Amino acid sequence: MHAKGLEGIVVAETSISDVDGKKGELLYRGYDAGNLAQMQSFEEVAYLLLNGGLPNQSELEAFIFALKEKRTLPTEVQHLLRSLPKELMIMDVLRSCISSLNPKATWPPTKEEAIQLIALFPTIIASWIRHSAGKVPLEPDHSLNHVQNYLYMMSGNQPEAAHVSALTSYLILTMEHGMNASTFAARVVSSTESDLPSAICGALGTMKGPLHGGAPTGVLQLLSDVQSDTKSPEEIVREKLQRGEKLMGFGHRVYKTTDPRAIALRHVLKSTGGADQVLSNAVDIEQLITQLLAEYKPGRNLHVNVEYYAAAVMDAIAFKPDWFTPTFCVSRIVGWCTHVIEQSEDNRIFRPQQEYVGTRKN
Repeated sequence: MHAKGLEGIVVAETSISDVDGKKGELLYRGYDAGNLAQMQSFEEVAYLLLNGGLPNQSELEAFIFALKEKRTLPTEVQHLLRSLPKELMIMDVLRSCISSLNPKATWPPTKEEAIQLIALFPTIIASWIRHSAGKVPLEPDHSLNHVQNYLYMMSGNQPEAAHVSALTSYLILTMEHGMNASTFAARVVSSTESDLPSAICGALGTMKGPLHGGAPTGVLQLLSDVQSDTKSPEEIVREKLQRGEKLMGFGHRVYKTTDPRAIALRHVLKSTGGADQVLSNAVDIEQLITQLLAEYKPGRNLHVNVEYYAAAVMDAIAFKPDWFTPTFCVSRIVGWCTHVIEQSEDNRIFRPQQEYVGTRKN
């Protein structure tokens, strides 16, 4: 007997996070992730995951300083970035740049290495997007926090408060999510006593796959369809359901109730007070679709998931679909690094068995 895809198999003990699909709970170091997304900054939650507790003021200031100090691309990475073919996907650029860091990196990984990677991910992504579009990459603005600076480096404009709030919450809520495919990949690489950049490259290769980190283009299409000028949103959703169409952004493999990350994002978007029409519309459309799903598919418990609101946030800040997965990585790099460090603290190489089903040749 075997568990295909290791489904249901416990492969590690962790104190980093807990994902409870039945209760609809997501905990970071014992704290409710939804509450953290509404009350803490990106930097505070990143510190929590890496260090096991929320920072006091002096610890937070030191952590913020360390992130800002590491934001600027090393000269050799700048040269590499300019030499890469402009047709490369952003995920491939990230992987190439991370491979060029810390040529003397060894095992076990350190928090200092993790901080460098967390700081550099937004800079690499924003620099490549501008460079590949024929624009000059911008230098980081050290007067801005982690999320503000990412938005600034992408556009060259001071970001709107509603956009910063929405993106911050999204990034916090996607920072960590248990033993998902990319996190498992990172821990497998690290379990061989390979270095942190190698483990992160393994995670990036896994996240690139459409079954894991694929851009929620289906949600964008749904939001576009429902906001037609010719019919009411209710008419359009009813027609889709009558045709048996799957409504992207609803239902989740793990959560059997509403995705707690979606609940937290909805709360944040409501709190913007309609400061952004796209975000406000997304909340109204979600409520409509939820009501109609209960009517057309009773007992199925199809609730909104985080991808729905991720698409709404990315749409509001004018991010292109191929920027979505790299932006996901801006947050998940924190979880990856934390898991790799945890793996090193009680390491054993992953070596599962396989069941041979072929024939024996004489």
